[in-house]
Amino acid sequence: MTRITAKLNQGMAVQLSNGRHEWLADEPLAAGGTDTGPDPYELLLSSLAACTCVTIAWYCRHKGLALTSVSTTYDFSRIHADDCEDCDVPEKGFIEQITSNVHIEGDFDESQRKRLSQIAQRCPVHKTLAHGVKFDDNATFGPGPD
Repeated sequence: MTRITAKLNQGMAVQLSNGRHEWLADEPLAAGGTDTGPDPYELLLSSLAACTCVTIAWYCRHKGLALTSVSTTYDFSRIHADDCEDCDVPEKGFIEQITSNVHIEGDFDESQRKRLSQIAQRCPVHKTLAHGVKFDDNATFGPGPD
């Protein structure tokens, strides 16, 4: 199981930890934060980007393919449901969209390129986001500050 702990610091800055590493998330100045770290959506996209790069590298290593480099760019936006021609969305309003550009360099034939394009969409984080997540939400309350 993966566990991340988070604690709100000053303003909107949040101290995050996985027990081995610590990092910050924050909101931009325009949103009332102090911009001391990436915002939550940037952290989400960075998880997806890292997972995609690692998955492609792992696949190439496993198959003995000559990978030179892999880089990714992910963009998050909210678009009107009416503007999404290939979305199966029954309701009106906005939908969240992630757009990717995965750039893979190496000496690959056409079938390897096709397979790597598929692998780019099969990293565990991508699969989780694409298939949805079941949340088990809990809130606990304790005494306030002394």
